[in-house]
Amino acid sequence: MSLPQITLPLVLGGNTFGWTSDRETSFAVLDAFVAAGGTLIDTADLYAVWAGDGTGGDSERVLGEWFAARGNRDRVVLATKMGGLAPYDNQQHDSVVAALDASLKRLQTDYIDVFYSHYDDENVSIADQATTYDSLVTAGKVRHIALSNYTPERMREWFEYATANNLTVPAAIQTQYNLLHRRDFEESYLPLAREYGAATFPYFALASGFLTGKYRSAEDLEGRNRQGFMAGYATAEGFAVVDKLVEVAEARGAEPATVALAWQLAKGVTAPIASASTPEQLPALVAAPTLQLTSDEVESLDTASQPFA
Repeated sequence: MSLPQITLPLVLGGNTFGWTSDRETSFAVLDAFVAAGGTLIDTADLYAVWAGDGTGGDSERVLGEWFAARGNRDRVVLATKMGGLAPYDNQQHDSVVAALDASLKRLQTDYIDVFYSHYDDENVSIADQATTYDSLVTAGKVRHIALSNYTPERMREWFEYATANNLTVPAAIQTQYNLLHRRDFEESYLPLAREYGAATFPYFALASGFLTGKYRSAEDLEGRNRQGFMAGYATAEGFAVVDKLVEVAEARGAEPATVALAWQLAKGVTAPIASASTPEQLPALVAAPTLQLTSDEVESLDTASQPFA
């Protein structure tokens, strides 16, 4: 079973809901995304365990309230994940089932369109994991399964085992990919996804905001609440990529974030994941699919980011 058609090749990340976006703002972001033609929303039971009371599930609860208020669950492709939130931070069969049921309750729905194993558990064989996730599809609670944060080797093992044993094959993979983190995706994950016909939905598509063009020097990062997320990018090579990104954006009359996402689409990504804390941040994101970069522009960005390839 293939994924539903994604009308806008952009995934709205739900990690901000219940964290940097309160309920009202989250609703406004979601409404604006759908109004722009977006259909695929990505969250996880883990979001936002680092905020609120620290128990997680914040994002899923906000989404569940939004679905109930708007009555639009059937018009959204909903993705969520399990495996990172205690006590279900493992891939034992009972934990997977319990985590899914808890997500369904928070999301106020009886099915998940795309259910990810968020993190691998090397104490559980791939054969057992594949069998567990297949059972969720058979039970009708999940329509598609997907993998995030697995090594290419363990992902391949899952694809091969599921294919050979007539189990549900993962329909998508989610790994980190952006102009400052290229090598493993381009060399391993993208070829694997293409081999098995899986969609690719990379996270950190804007490098935690570093690729928005707002940060041109280390001084620009001082005092930012996301400095920890972006600190690893604040090198001469990282800022050189931002400089080139801004140069291309200014020449096209576009936002740097738009160009960064358009570059991913030009590189063969199905749909990058990007988050917006406010509705005002959305236009730069949803503009990416209509910005067709030239081969010269793609090559110039490839060259600037070569240290990360």
